[in-house]
Amino acid sequence: MATRLVITGVIGVAALGALIGPAIGAGSSDHAPPAAPIERGASGPLGEIGRRLRDAAPGAVVEIPAGVYREHLRIDKPVRLIAVGAAIIDGGGSGDIVEITAPDVTLKGFTVRNTGIDLDKENAAIRVTAPRATIEANTLDDILFGIDLREAPDSRVTGNRIGGKPLDIARRGDGLRLWRCDRTLVEGNTIHSGRDAILWYSTGVVVRDNRGHDCRYGLHLMFSDEVTIIGNEFSRNSVGIYLMYSTGIEIVGNRLLRNRGPSGYGVGLKEADRFSVRDNLIVGNRAGVYIDGSPFTEARPGEFSANTIAYNDAGFIFLPSARGNEVVGNNLIDNIAQVSVSGRGSLEANRFWKGERGNFWSDYTGYDQDHDGVGDFVHESYTLFENLMDRRPSLRLFLFSPAQQAVEFVGRALPAIRPEPLFTDEVPLMRPVALPALAGARATRVGSLLSGAALVLAGAGLIALGGGVRR
Repeated sequence: MATRLVITGVIGVAALGALIGPAIGAGSSDHAPPAAPIERGASGPLGEIGRRLRDAAPGAVVEIPAGVYREHLRIDKPVRLIAVGAAIIDGGGSGDIVEITAPDVTLKGFTVRNTGIDLDKENAAIRVTAPRATIEANTLDDILFGIDLREAPDSRVTGNRIGGKPLDIARRGDGLRLWRCDRTLVEGNTIHSGRDAILWYSTGVVVRDNRGHDCRYGLHLMFSDEVTIIGNEFSRNSVGIYLMYSTGIEIVGNRLLRNRGPSGYGVGLKEADRFSVRDNLIVGNRAGVYIDGSPFTEARPGEFSANTIAYNDAGFIFLPSARGNEVVGNNLIDNIAQVSVSGRGSLEANRFWKGERGNFWSDYTGYDQDHDGVGDFVHESYTLFENLMDRRPSLRLFLFSPAQQAVEFVGRALPAIRPEPLFTDEVPLMRPVALPALAGARATRVGSLLSGAALVLAGAGLIALGGGVRR
């Protein structure tokens, strides 16, 4: 477990919008700080649940039988509100539904549905503004914002199912949002069809065994430190996990699958520091790992170890600002581009081996004569296609296509036209790292050999179109 160290980011609201807007092309207002809670006066007689809450003593257990309750609740005393059977709280398509303003409140077992759709007022199914809340085993359906915790430290959000409204993604709210909620546990939830699950300025949070799909960000961290992200699955989002301006993050044993939106990162890091990404299965994304300005300081190298990164358009994308990363003991299997640099720059400030251990590369062509498990020749990456694009930008049309594969095939077959290597792994592994997550992600080289002649012909044609290779 990571040690807990509070590091406070100080930034103006206007600057926040400018910083995070470009992340995946979103508008600058998508992640402004939460709006102030809307104060509501009496809106008529209390409903059945409201009357029971009014009459309950602090610390009481209030059990609600099955039924449909068309009311809005404000819980302003420490109670445990428990559904017995299929109890549904229906907001009637207006405003927030459940607002918790007292500490030590439990809300368990309800279906909460049908919020308003006012993005400016951030209509939420469950909003908490007090510490030590427990939100457990609820189903949220047809909601704008789902569970919204504001300055509610030491809370527990466990076993909930959160589904958004059928709106365009730009008009959705966040399925889960934590704002200054230190030491909160987020475990065993499913979030789908919303915008993001996001942590703001929250330290010491544990995010464990959750699932997020068909959203924008599966999980998004902003200025949130000492966070553990373990055993989650994020699939079919624009981005699986994205870290921004956060320190001391552990990303362990997660599954990042088929995240293919406008950005399409399995894991993205922007100016993150002291992070470890290990034992994850990262498959079928546009980019398995995207690294921008991380690690942010020289306090500790960025760690990528024991991950299986397979069948992505690009295994790793580095921006030239990425320096000080160690990529060791990973399986990189049949990514269209195993490693690439976005923009002009090199990878010389990052390492792909340490001591006598490198990575397993499905495209490594060497051999292991002494049977020590390490290739007898270094593994070097020759980015022939990128070399051609420098001269003919119009070739970008063929990026991540079979044509790119054809060019790279020719570059391997004809050493005379190879450019300088992008990176070197001095001690490539001959066998994949033994990981439970590796099942079904085996390298298949036979198909490549069978189609070799066709790749040579197609690649040679594109090289001629590119005007030859600049050395």
